[in-house]
Amino acid sequence: MDMIEVKNLTKYYGSHAALKDVSFSVSKGEILGFLGPNGAGKTTTMSILTCLFPPTSGTASVGGIDVLEDPIRVKRQIGYLPENIYLYTDMTVMSYLRFVAEVKAIAKHERQQAVDKVIDLTEIEGVASRGIKKLSRGYLQRVGIAQALLADPPILILDEPTIGLDPMQIISIRNLIKSLAGQRTIILCSHILPEVSQVCGRVIIINEGQLIASDTPANLGSRMKGRGRIIVTVQGPAAEVSKVLSGVPGVAGVKQQEGSLFGTTFLVQAKDDQEVRPDLAKAVVEKNFKLIELKAKDVTLEDIFIKLVTEETEA
Repeated sequence: MDMIEVKNLTKYYGSHAALKDVSFSVSKGEILGFLGPNGAGKTTTMSILTCLFPPTSGTASVGGIDVLEDPIRVKRQIGYLPENIYLYTDMTVMSYLRFVAEVKAIAKHERQQAVDKVIDLTEIEGVASRGIKKLSRGYLQRVGIAQALLADPPILILDEPTIGLDPMQIISIRNLIKSLAGQRTIILCSHILPEVSQVCGRVIIINEGQLIASDTPANLGSRMKGRGRIIVTVQGPAAEVSKVLSGVPGVAGVKQQEGSLFGTTFLVQAKDDQEVRPDLAKAVVEKNFKLIELKAKDVTLEDIFIKLVTEETEA
């Protein structure tokens, strides 16, 4: 069952098209990564889904409800953490969450239980009585996620949830998002690519208002496997080895990486994504160097993102 369905979504600001005929769906229980550079149309898409403003054309439905036909019911389906969350800093964490529970029309006799539940889920018990203005950035993000979870919405939209956090806080928020998987459908908007690859089961990439890719990180990576970058570790004089590798037909460049007891590692770039691994191995062995390792460089989501966005821009 699709919890979110977007068809031919287009949004104009004056003569500028922020979104151009975008279509995608999100299944129940899925964590979807929504990627794109600044100004790509991510926030515009999320703003339409959360009924902040309407599309120029196209349709969007959340939990089977059209965003234009019944925006109130749509909003009840969604817990939203915007990129820049504004909390009431003169309140304590507990009083703020009680206030949000009231705004979300949780029954009075159920509010404290609901607040206690999200405090437990987001692990903010230790700061529940503390003033919001005294919280660290990491705890502010947790409070933001806690308010999004109130009323137990089936869909969460998290816009840049780890922005401005230190490495330990990022890991903490990442683990929190993972713990919410399965029970809820989650859209994670981000430009932090490693974040998406570690949390999301599927990725949508948007650029200049157009959807340019939709697949799992693994499938996107497999489309680029072996395409041009090879890791070679060799025992032998580094300068000579580099010269030998550079002389192999089809090699565009060789960059020396770190050295170790096992040998020196080189990153070899092939021309036009040619398969040069057999020729590299042959060249090394013929020079009586010891070949320790030869493999295609693992493709990261960042590699995929850069390649797709660059190709789309050039096109």
